[in-house]
Amino acid sequence: MMPVRRDLRFALPPERARDWHKLGPHVTHFFNALSLLFPAGERFFMDSVRNYRDQIEDPVLKKQVLGFIGQEAMHTREHVEYNDLLQAAGLPAHKLDRRLAALLNLNRKVLPKSFQLAMTVALEHYTAMLAAILLEDDTRVAGSVDGYRQMWIWHALEETEHKSVSYDVWNTVLKPGMGRYLIRTGVMLVVTLLFWLIVFDFHVRLIVADRKRGGHLRGMWQVVKFLYGPRHGVFPNIALEWLRFFKPGFHPWDHDNRAQLARIDGLIADVDATNAASPSALKANRRGVRAAA
Repeated sequence: MMPVRRDLRFALPPERARDWHKLGPHVTHFFNALSLLFPAGERFFMDSVRNYRDQIEDPVLKKQVLGFIGQEAMHTREHVEYNDLLQAAGLPAHKLDRRLAALLNLNRKVLPKSFQLAMTVALEHYTAMLAAILLEDDTRVAGSVDGYRQMWIWHALEETEHKSVSYDVWNTVLKPGMGRYLIRTGVMLVVTLLFWLIVFDFHVRLIVADRKRGGHLRGMWQVVKFLYGPRHGVFPNIALEWLRFFKPGFHPWDHDNRAQLARIDGLIADVDATNAASPSALKANRRGVRAAA
Protein backbone atom coordinates (compact mmCIF):
# COMPACT_ATOMS: atom_id res chain seq x y z
CA MET A 1 0.00 0.00 0.00
CA MET A 2 1.62 3.26 -1.14
CA PRO A 3 0.42 6.42 0.68
CA VAL A 4 -0.33 9.32 -1.67
CA ARG A 5 0.00 12.96 -0.62
CA ARG A 6 -3.26 14.74 -1.54
CA ASP A 7 -3.44 18.51 -1.30
CA LEU A 8 -7.11 18.92 -0.41
CA ARG A 9 -8.84 21.97 1.04
CA PHE A 10 -12.14 21.95 2.87
CA ALA A 11 -14.96 24.45 3.18
CA LEU A 12 -15.48 24.60 6.94
CA PRO A 13 -18.20 27.14 7.81
CA PRO A 14 -16.74 29.07 10.78
CA GLU A 15 -20.15 29.61 12.35
CA ARG A 16 -20.64 25.82 12.61
CA ALA A 17 -17.34 25.01 14.35
CA ARG A 18 -19.16 24.46 17.67
CA ASP A 19 -21.99 22.29 16.36
CA TRP A 20 -21.19 20.78 12.97
CA HIS A 21 -22.02 17.18 13.98
CA LYS A 22 -25.58 15.96 13.45
CA LEU A 23 -25.78 14.83 17.11
CA GLY A 24 -25.15 18.33 18.42
CA PRO A 25 -22.38 20.30 20.14
CA HIS A 26 -21.33 17.70 22.71
CA VAL A 27 -20.46 15.06 20.12
CA THR A 28 -19.05 17.84 17.92
CA HIS A 29 -16.65 18.70 20.74
CA PHE A 30 -15.52 15.08 21.01
CA PHE A 31 -14.33 15.31 17.40
CA ASN A 32 -12.99 18.81 18.05
CA ALA A 33 -10.96 17.45 20.97
CA LEU A 34 -9.46 14.83 18.66
CA SER A 35 -8.64 17.55 16.13
CA LEU A 36 -6.69 19.44 18.78
CA LEU A 37 -4.38 16.42 19.13
CA PHE A 38 -3.33 16.31 15.51
CA PRO A 39 -1.02 19.25 14.75
CA ALA A 40 1.41 18.54 17.61
CA GLY A 41 0.81 14.80 17.45
CA GLU A 42 1.45 14.37 13.76
CA ARG A 43 4.59 16.50 13.88
CA PHE A 44 5.78 14.08 16.56
CA PHE A 45 4.89 11.11 14.33
CA MET A 46 6.83 12.54 11.41
CA ASP A 47 9.89 13.26 13.55
CA SER A 48 9.90 9.80 15.15
CA VAL A 49 9.93 8.14 11.73
CA ARG A 50 12.49 10.59 10.31
CA ASN A 51 14.82 9.60 13.15
CA TYR A 52 15.24 6.21 11.45
CA ARG A 53 14.91 7.13 7.79
CA ASP A 54 18.64 6.67 7.11
CA GLN A 55 18.49 3.10 8.41
CA ILE A 56 15.86 2.03 5.88
CA GLU A 57 17.28 0.27 2.83
CA ASP A 58 14.13 -1.18 1.29
CA PRO A 59 13.22 1.20 -1.59
CA VAL A 60 9.49 0.47 -1.26
CA LEU A 61 9.46 1.28 2.45
CA LYS A 62 11.47 4.44 1.74
CA LYS A 63 8.75 5.61 -0.66
CA GLN A 64 6.08 4.68 1.85
CA VAL A 65 7.81 6.79 4.49
CA LEU A 66 7.84 9.76 2.10
CA GLY A 67 4.14 9.25 1.44
CA PHE A 68 3.45 8.93 5.18
CA ILE A 69 5.27 12.19 5.93
CA GLY A 70 3.52 13.95 3.03
CA GLN A 71 0.08 12.85 4.23
CA GLU A 72 0.78 13.77 7.85
CA ALA A 73 1.99 17.20 6.77
CA MET A 74 -1.30 17.80 4.93
CA HIS A 75 -3.28 16.60 7.95
CA THR A 76 -1.33 18.96 10.18
CA ARG A 77 -2.02 21.93 7.91
CA GLU A 78 -5.74 21.27 7.67
CA HIS A 79 -6.18 20.63 11.38
CA VAL A 80 -4.26 23.81 12.23
CA GLU A 81 -6.84 25.75 10.20
CA TYR A 82 -9.71 23.75 11.71
CA ASN A 83 -8.38 24.47 15.21
CA ASP A 84 -8.01 28.15 14.37
CA LEU A 85 -11.75 28.17 13.67
CA LEU A 86 -12.32 26.76 17.15
CA GLN A 87 -10.15 29.48 18.66
CA ALA A 88 -11.97 32.19 16.71
CA ALA A 89 -15.26 30.73 18.01
CA GLY A 90 -14.14 31.44 21.57
CA LEU A 91 -12.79 27.99 22.47
CA PRO A 92 -9.35 27.50 24.09
CA ALA A 93 -7.86 25.67 21.10
CA HIS A 94 -4.48 27.38 21.04
CA LYS A 95 -3.95 26.95 24.78
CA LEU A 96 -4.69 23.22 24.61
CA ASP A 97 -2.50 22.80 21.52
CA ARG A 98 0.42 24.49 23.29
CA ARG A 99 -0.06 22.23 26.32
CA LEU A 100 0.11 19.07 24.20
CA ALA A 101 3.08 20.39 22.19
CA ALA A 102 4.98 21.02 25.44
CA LEU A 103 4.30 17.46 26.61
CA LEU A 104 5.48 15.96 23.32
CA ASN A 105 8.56 18.19 23.27
CA LEU A 106 9.43 16.83 26.72
CA ASN A 107 9.10 13.31 25.34
CA ARG A 108 11.47 14.24 22.52
CA LYS A 109 14.05 15.36 25.07
CA VAL A 110 13.87 12.56 27.61
CA LEU A 111 12.78 9.42 25.75
CA PRO A 112 15.04 7.24 23.60
CA LYS A 113 14.22 7.41 19.90
CA SER A 114 12.99 3.81 20.03
CA PHE A 115 10.35 4.75 22.62
CA GLN A 116 9.30 7.75 20.54
CA LEU A 117 8.81 5.46 17.55
CA ALA A 118 6.89 3.00 19.75
CA MET A 119 4.58 5.85 20.79
CA THR A 120 3.95 6.60 17.12
CA VAL A 121 3.24 2.93 16.39
CA ALA A 122 0.73 2.81 19.25
CA LEU A 123 -0.97 6.08 18.34
CA GLU A 124 -1.08 5.18 14.65
CA HIS A 125 -2.92 2.03 15.69
CA TYR A 126 -5.40 4.23 17.53
CA THR A 127 -5.92 6.45 14.49
CA ALA A 128 -6.34 3.33 12.33
CA MET A 129 -8.94 1.86 14.70
CA LEU A 130 -10.91 5.10 14.90
CA ALA A 131 -10.63 5.56 11.13
CA ALA A 132 -11.96 2.05 10.53
CA ILE A 133 -15.11 2.50 12.58
CA LEU A 134 -15.71 5.90 10.96
CA LEU A 135 -15.40 4.42 7.46
CA GLU A 136 -17.25 1.19 8.14
CA ASP A 137 -20.27 2.88 9.72
CA ASP A 138 -21.33 5.96 7.77
CA THR A 139 -23.93 6.85 10.39
CA ARG A 140 -21.16 8.21 12.62
CA VAL A 141 -20.86 11.43 10.59
CA ALA A 142 -23.68 11.18 8.03
CA GLY A 143 -25.95 14.20 8.10
CA SER A 144 -23.25 16.47 9.52
CA VAL A 145 -22.06 19.71 7.90
CA ASP A 146 -20.41 18.79 4.59
CA GLY A 147 -16.96 20.34 4.92
CA TYR A 148 -16.33 18.94 8.39
CA ARG A 149 -17.75 15.53 7.45
CA GLN A 150 -15.55 15.40 4.34
CA MET A 151 -12.45 16.37 6.28
CA TRP A 152 -12.89 13.58 8.80
CA ILE A 153 -13.57 11.00 6.08
CA TRP A 154 -10.48 12.16 4.15
CA HIS A 155 -8.36 11.92 7.27
CA ALA A 156 -9.73 8.45 8.03
CA LEU A 157 -9.03 7.20 4.50
CA GLU A 158 -5.44 8.40 4.54
CA GLU A 159 -4.85 7.04 8.05
CA THR A 160 -6.02 3.71 6.68
CA GLU A 161 -3.77 4.01 3.64
CA HIS A 162 -0.62 4.54 5.69
CA LYS A 163 -1.58 2.61 8.82
CA SER A 164 1.29 0.10 8.60
CA VAL A 165 4.16 2.45 7.70
CA SER A 166 5.41 3.33 11.19
CA TYR A 167 4.96 -0.31 12.23
CA ASP A 168 6.98 -1.53 9.25
CA VAL A 169 9.71 0.97 10.09
CA TRP A 170 9.62 -0.32 13.68
CA ASN A 171 10.06 -3.93 12.54
CA THR A 172 12.86 -2.89 10.19
CA VAL A 173 15.03 -0.85 12.54
CA LEU A 174 14.47 -2.62 15.89
CA LYS A 175 16.13 -5.94 16.59
CA PRO A 176 13.58 -8.80 16.72
CA GLY A 177 12.97 -10.47 20.04
CA MET A 178 11.24 -10.17 23.39
CA GLY A 179 12.67 -6.70 24.02
CA ARG A 180 11.01 -5.27 20.92
CA TYR A 181 7.70 -6.89 21.84
CA LEU A 182 7.78 -5.64 25.43
CA ILE A 183 8.60 -2.08 24.42
CA ARG A 184 5.80 -2.03 21.83
CA THR A 185 3.14 -3.46 24.12
CA GLY A 186 4.28 -1.65 27.26
CA VAL A 187 4.23 1.68 25.47
CA MET A 188 0.74 0.89 24.14
CA LEU A 189 -0.55 0.47 27.71
CA VAL A 190 0.91 3.82 28.78
CA VAL A 191 -0.26 5.54 25.58
CA THR A 192 -3.79 4.18 26.06
CA LEU A 193 -4.04 5.76 29.50
CA LEU A 194 -2.54 9.10 28.47
CA PHE A 195 -4.39 9.33 25.15
CA TRP A 196 -7.85 8.99 26.67
CA LEU A 197 -7.02 11.20 29.66
CA ILE A 198 -5.98 13.97 27.26
CA VAL A 199 -8.97 13.46 24.95
CA PHE A 200 -11.45 13.58 27.83
CA ASP A 201 -9.69 16.56 29.41
CA PHE A 202 -9.83 18.49 26.12
CA HIS A 203 -13.44 17.40 25.55
CA VAL A 204 -14.59 18.63 28.95
CA ARG A 205 -12.74 21.92 28.54
CA LEU A 206 -14.40 22.55 25.18
CA ILE A 207 -17.83 21.77 26.59
CA VAL A 208 -17.25 24.07 29.57
CA ALA A 209 -16.05 26.86 27.28
CA ASP A 210 -19.22 26.37 25.22
CA ARG A 211 -21.53 26.17 28.25
CA LYS A 212 -23.81 28.97 27.03
CA ARG A 213 -25.37 26.54 24.58
CA GLY A 214 -27.10 24.69 27.42
CA GLY A 215 -28.72 21.26 27.07
CA HIS A 216 -25.87 19.58 28.89
CA LEU A 217 -27.74 16.54 30.17
CA ARG A 218 -29.23 15.75 26.77
CA GLY A 219 -25.91 16.46 25.08
CA MET A 220 -23.94 14.32 27.50
CA TRP A 221 -26.36 11.43 26.95
CA GLN A 222 -25.64 11.68 23.22
CA VAL A 223 -21.91 11.46 23.99
CA VAL A 224 -22.41 8.43 26.27
CA LYS A 225 -24.35 6.61 23.53
CA PHE A 226 -21.80 7.65 20.90
CA LEU A 227 -18.88 6.32 22.94
CA TYR A 228 -20.38 3.36 24.83
CA GLY A 229 -23.49 2.25 22.94
CA PRO A 230 -23.48 -1.55 22.46
CA ARG A 231 -24.04 -1.45 18.68
CA HIS A 232 -22.37 1.74 17.46
CA GLY A 233 -20.31 2.89 20.46
CA VAL A 234 -16.67 3.77 19.85
CA PHE A 235 -15.23 1.70 22.70
CA PRO A 236 -17.12 -1.55 22.09
CA ASN A 237 -16.13 -1.36 18.42
CA ILE A 238 -12.39 -0.84 18.96
CA ALA A 239 -11.94 -3.19 21.93
CA LEU A 240 -11.11 -6.34 19.94
CA GLU A 241 -8.78 -4.53 17.55
CA TRP A 242 -7.00 -2.94 20.52
CA LEU A 243 -6.43 -6.38 22.06
CA ARG A 244 -5.06 -7.73 18.76
CA PHE A 245 -2.18 -5.26 19.04
CA PHE A 246 -0.77 -7.47 21.83
CA LYS A 247 -0.40 -10.55 19.63
CA PRO A 248 3.32 -11.26 19.09
CA GLY A 249 2.75 -11.58 15.33
CA PHE A 250 0.44 -8.58 15.03
CA HIS A 251 0.46 -6.46 11.87
CA PRO A 252 -1.87 -3.49 11.10
CA TRP A 253 -3.05 -5.09 7.85
CA ASP A 254 -4.35 -8.14 9.73
CA HIS A 255 -7.51 -6.05 9.59
CA ASP A 256 -7.63 -5.74 5.82
CA ASN A 257 -10.00 -2.87 5.11
CA ARG A 258 -8.23 -1.58 2.01
CA ALA A 259 -11.51 -1.87 0.10
CA GLN A 260 -12.52 1.38 1.82
CA LEU A 261 -9.83 3.20 -0.16
CA ALA A 262 -11.95 2.84 -3.32
CA ARG A 263 -13.95 5.77 -1.89
CA ILE A 264 -11.12 8.28 -2.31
CA ASP A 265 -11.94 9.44 -5.85
CA GLY A 266 -15.59 9.90 -4.95
CA LEU A 267 -14.64 11.88 -1.86
CA ILE A 268 -12.40 14.20 -3.89
CA ALA A 269 -15.27 14.87 -6.31
CA ASP A 270 -17.59 15.51 -3.36
CA VAL A 271 -15.09 17.97 -1.83
CA ASP A 272 -14.69 19.82 -5.12
CA ALA A 273 -18.47 20.16 -5.46
CA THR A 274 -18.84 21.46 -1.89
CA ASN A 275 -15.99 23.94 -2.34
CA ALA A 276 -17.55 25.25 -5.55
CA ALA A 277 -20.90 25.68 -3.80
CA SER A 278 -19.39 27.25 -0.64
CA PRO A 279 -16.71 29.70 -1.77
CA SER A 280 -17.30 31.98 1.22
CA ALA A 281 -16.55 29.22 3.72
CA LEU A 282 -13.46 28.18 1.79
CA LYS A 283 -12.23 31.78 1.64
CA ALA A 284 -12.80 32.26 5.36
CA ASN A 285 -10.57 29.27 6.07
CA ARG A 286 -7.88 30.37 3.63
CA ARG A 287 -7.70 33.94 4.97
CA GLY A 288 -6.22 32.57 8.13
CA VAL A 289 -8.43 32.62 11.18
CA ARG A 290 -5.31 32.73 13.34
CA ALA A 291 -5.06 36.49 12.81
CA ALA A 292 -8.71 37.00 13.83
CA ALA A 293 -8.21 34.89 16.96
